[in-house]
Amino acid sequence: MKNSIGTSVILTLAGESHGEAIIAVLDGFAPGIPVDEAFIAEQLSRRRPQGAADTARREPDDFRILSGVFNGFTTGAPVSIFIPNVNTRSIDYEATHTLARPSHADYTAHVKYDGFEDWRGGGHFSGRITAGIVAAGAIAIGALTRKGIKVGTHILECAGIADKPFAAADPEALSDQLDTIATLDFPVLSDVRDAMAARILEAKSDGDSVGGIIQTAVCGLPAGVGEPWFSSLEGEIANALFSIGGIKGVEFGSGFALAGMRGSQANDSFFNKDGQIRTATNHSGGINGGISNGMPLIFNAAVKPTPSISRPQATIDTGSGKDAVLELKGRHDPAIVRRICIVASSLVAIVLCDQLALRFGTDYLR
Repeated sequence: MKNSIGTSVILTLAGESHGEAIIAVLDGFAPGIPVDEAFIAEQLSRRRPQGAADTARREPDDFRILSGVFNGFTTGAPVSIFIPNVNTRSIDYEATHTLARPSHADYTAHVKYDGFEDWRGGGHFSGRITAGIVAAGAIAIGALTRKGIKVGTHILECAGIADKPFAAADPEALSDQLDTIATLDFPVLSDVRDAMAARILEAKSDGDSVGGIIQTAVCGLPAGVGEPWFSSLEGEIANALFSIGGIKGVEFGSGFALAGMRGSQANDSFFNKDGQIRTATNHSGGINGGISNGMPLIFNAAVKPTPSISRPQATIDTGSGKDAVLELKGRHDPAIVRRICIVASSLVAIVLCDQLALRFGTDYLR
């Protein structure tokens, strides 16, 4: 496994869904960066299940910072965060653990690790591991905020219900939208929360699940960030997003819609506004040639329906290799779209801290 991401600022994850704890190690942060434990707790609460539309597994996420922070500031040493697992129920998996759950990593992990993988609750491939991303990401988000850089994610679409998109070409309006999103436990920009929740509960009542699309925006990032060719800003962000198990597609700016445009429609014309270089549109999503152009970063990610459903499904038995039928029990999300928003923002914030350190040096964030 490669459980680390980054070159200058590096995040390493460890732990399993039903193991003792989730561990995140954030290495490469300069000394003297404030660490707000109340803000870390707040960010973790945004990932935590909250109602009938989420899993019944409730973890308090009573984290402990074991190293790298002293008197409220980073020391320059690795920051290690320990998040205990206290609400595990492994018995839910014992009777069916050899039956590969369709669209989960059960079968592929079994093959890659020769049957030695921890299968309880998905083990190291569980969404539970993203708690470490959010805890470490809170430190990164705080550092970016103090540099005037905002990161946020909302639900652009869920179960066929659409929210309005971010104001991609209007940095001032986008900044206000990001401030609003930061206060919401169900991050949408228009009055669609109840409609989305109803669709999620409808799928749950059918023993099924739904997916959606999330949209992330970054406002205030300076131009010139990115390391072409093979560490382009798009490439680094996409690499991070695709490490989140539920994400199966990523597009920047207008993405696939650009394929149907002419160049005269797709090109983002430059202009000078009070000494700042801007573009009239933002079809490129704030990136040209793999480098930030000073406009907001805008990108969407497709989130698949939660693969854990309670309907009978055809599968194979990894012990015998024979066909089987799985009728899944346990506690599962009928949709992960809401909870994945803070995970995406947190991981993108860590990537941006890494990219800024590569461009301007590790003291840039101090």
